[in-house]
Amino acid sequence: MPQIYEPAEDSYLMQKVLKEKIPALLKTNPDLKVLEIGSGSGTQLVVLQQLGVKNIFSSDINQHAVEQCRKLGFNCIQSDLFENIKDKYNVIIFNPPYLPEDKKEPQESKLATTGGKSGGEIINKFLHQAKNYLASNGKIFLLTSSLTQEVDFLNYKKELLEIDKLFMEELFVWELWID
Repeated sequence: MPQIYEPAEDSYLMQKVLKEKIPALLKTNPDLKVLEIGSGSGTQLVVLQQLGVKNIFSSDINQHAVEQCRKLGFNCIQSDLFENIKDKYNVIIFNPPYLPEDKKEPQESKLATTGGKSGGEIINKFLHQAKNYLASNGKIFLLTSSLTQEVDFLNYKKELLEIDKLFMEELFVWELWID
């Protein structure tokens, strides 16, 4: 059974960014429509709700994570990235699996942690698809790691919002948008 990704340093860094950025976005658009791809345990969804976001949608590839988020009262569907997503969103959040493949890692945890051979494959697939689901003037909040290799930000504009220096890596949260 695939594990549900539990909050860790990357989750807390994303929470910090959301607490800083979402209130200002809500002031300009009280009907802010937010999508989290890869909702895991639902920790970011809880933060969004606490911040006053009314239109929260989420998905995860792991059906157990979907069930966990539904138990918390959130609208969550099973989807491999945008596979089952229909609408456009003002904000898309993604704390992806971003680590390069480690042959020694147990198979059940790879779904939550491994972003492909170089670590950036899932992120690149996300970035290719995300532009089709981002509303006009929309924002993406994306987490990457210094261990993630070969990320192609395409033609997104980007700003590095936060860095967290850990023992073996640095975590980065980016704000992305399309002009």
